[in-house]
Amino acid sequence: MAAHRRPRQRSLSGGTARAAVTLALAGAATATCFDGVGQAAPQPTPTQVRARVDQLYREAETATQKYDGAKEKADAAARRLRTLGDEAARTQADLNSARDALGSIAAAQYREGEIDPAVRLMLSDDPRHYLESAEFAQRAGARQSAAVAGVRGRLRKIEQLRGAARGELASLTSRQAELRRHKKTITAKLDEARRLLSRLSPSQRAEVTGQDTGGSPVSSPTAHSTAPTARALGGPGSVTAPTSRAATAVAYAYQKLGSPYVWGATGPHAFDCSGLAQAAYRAAGISLPRTTYAQINSGRRVSRSDLLPGDLVFFYSGISHVGIYVGDGRMIHAPNPSAPVRLAPIDQMPFAGATRVV
Repeated sequence: MAAHRRPRQRSLSGGTARAAVTLALAGAATATCFDGVGQAAPQPTPTQVRARVDQLYREAETATQKYDGAKEKADAAARRLRTLGDEAARTQADLNSARDALGSIAAAQYREGEIDPAVRLMLSDDPRHYLESAEFAQRAGARQSAAVAGVRGRLRKIEQLRGAARGELASLTSRQAELRRHKKTITAKLDEARRLLSRLSPSQRAEVTGQDTGGSPVSSPTAHSTAPTARALGGPGSVTAPTSRAATAVAYAYQKLGSPYVWGATGPHAFDCSGLAQAAYRAAGISLPRTTYAQINSGRRVSRSDLLPGDLVFFYSGISHVGIYVGDGRMIHAPNPSAPVRLAPIDQMPFAGATRVV
């Protein structure tokens, strides 16, 4: 029977127990290090922050252009809806007047009663007068028929207007939902960029956002506001704008140097990139579309080697950024929320094309 007994477990001595606990703790610490828990993540370098922030700003600007396009369509739908509402109100007023007129005719007929015209002729003391009256009544009957037809036509028109208004309302609702989605995307990306920048020291932030890649400092809003147009078109060796309107657009852009970047803004005190281009040419009496995708098709395409002041220059494969060329390989543009409207070399971003508006 003794052969089937369970072996007695040996108790650990104090030293052995301490060794086991030490090994267990060491293993746990090793596992913790492998899992990455309890070890602070390395801080990104300013170069890494700049790369990530630039990416976030590009993504936010792409979403901004989509937002601007959706807003343009939403505004158009809202205008059409208001127009339909005004037209429906006018048609309803016409319908009410026609109904009132038709009701007056019907009331008069009710008061007079329906008597056979032949009986009226026999009972009349003055057949000639009656025949003239009968002719008038016949004309009145024709007018009544026209009034009824008019009421029916206005009722049909009101139903058509209501159907069109329902369609525009559905379009407006869809555009507003699209606006909210794009706004959420933009806000999230800009918030992340701000968080990354807030981790840098002031000098590092200046390194990342305070200077253009060409080394040009941010210009003050009034730096060129009083400069003559000829000077505004560049320095020595530069060429002039091809038209007076292009010169006006360039001069406007110079006047806005230092203005803040605000996504969705079209001036006069803040801009996004396509908003600045639109405002500059609006000052020159030319209406440009709202988005970069549409602006690139708003004039004649020109090559990079043929650029003249006033040409719109576009960047990135998605045509998500635009600037106004001012000569000498430079443009004025609204870069991002960390940088106001400024001068910059056009080779600081991937060139995608150019358009000469006028």
